This record gives sequence, structure tokens and C-alpha cells, in this order.
Amino acid sequence: MTDATHPRGTAPTPEPSAGTSREPIRLLLADDQALVRGALVALLNLEPDLTVVAEVGRGDEVVEAALSSRADVCLLDIEMPGADGIEVAGRLHEVAPQCRSLIVTTFGRPGYLRRAMDAGASGFVVKDTPARELAEAVRRVHAGLRVVDPGLATESLLGGPNPLTDRERQVLREAIAGGTVSAIAGRVHLSQGTVRNYLSSAIGKTGTSTRVEAAQVAQERGWL
Repeated sequence: MTDATHPRGTAPTPEPSAGTSREPIRLLLADDQALVRGALVALLNLEPDLTVVAEVGRGDEVVEAALSSRADVCLLDIEMPGADGIEVAGRLHEVAPQCRSLIVTTFGRPGYLRRAMDAGASGFVVKDTPARELAEAVRRVHAGLRVVDPGLATESLLGGPNPLTDRERQVLREAIAGGTVSAIAGRVHLSQGTVRNYLSSAIGKTGTSTRVEAAQVAQERGWL
């Protein structure tokens, strides 16, 4: 597999020959679903050159766990309490660059892919990736390569960049929660007129008619 491609179809990495002292790759798993974490731990620990040294269920626990466990690669879900996986990937890139991030998620959205890679993640694969291929993705990320699901990479290129500004994304996230413009303005500490302007701009960029539709489209595309 080359950079920016999925590991599908590649030959397995040879095991270290007898007499070598290569340390196993140390993994941290971050996923709020305990059953998913448990399955990943069991599967990845079957690989002779991989070992899971820590697991957490919240995004805001990842950085501390990565530092204390001296993890080499962190496998991150996107939607977690405390902080989402994309935000965590950016934080790890800043404070623990020695720990590379691999997004492993159910939410295979092109917008998420772009945001994750921009944040500093080294890879992005979906959870239905076969265990052997996921292990190979971990090895490649640890080696300094980028690993990206090819289908998502194509969709991301065709879809173009996220057109929403940070403020537009902020008010759309609040719009998903519901409430009047006044309520949204209070939560984001902006005037009602400013919020209306951001919502109107976001509606235009998403080709929708209402703020609720705009928020739904943006969420589906991974722009939020």
C-alpha cells in the first residue's frame, strides 16, 4: 500500500526474525463503546508486534493516557464524550507528536476525513475494516505513513473543502440542539442579528431552505 491508500490487499508485514529485540508497537484505544474497545483489544493483541497498553472511553482522557502509557499509536473514535476524536487528534499532534493518531470510526464521511487529516491525524479507516488490515494500518501509521480509506479519499476530493467558517459551524451545531435565534445567540454569545447572518450564509452554502436543513446537511457531510 502506498501513502494515502487503504491497506486492503497488501501482504502482511513479516514478523521480526528470531534474535531481534524490536519492541512491540504500543497502542491506546479510545472509544466510548466498551464492547467495541474489548473486541479491538482482543483482535490487536493477537498480533505479535502490537500490544494495547491503555484504553479510555472519553475523548478528554486521551492525552493524559497517551503520555502516561507512552503509546506509539492512538486509535480514536470520532464521537466520544468529553472531546471528539478529531479534536483529540489535533491535541495529540500538539502535545504528544510522538503518538500518532489513527481514526477508526463508523462515521465514514468525507468532511470528517478532511478535518481529521488537517488536525494532524495520520490515518482514517472505518470500523468494518478487517482486523488484519487494521493491524497493517497501525504498522504503517507507526512507520510515518498516511493511511486513508480510498473510497473516502475519492469522495473527499470530489466534494471539495468544507465551505463553512468556524462561526457558521458553531451556530449550526447549536441549531441542531434546537431553540430560537435568541436562544442560539445566548449560547454562542453573539447578537441575534449576527447569528441570523451566519445562519443565512450557511443555508446558502448548503443549498437548503432552513437552518435545521442546513445543519442536517452539514452534519451528514461531516462539516460539523
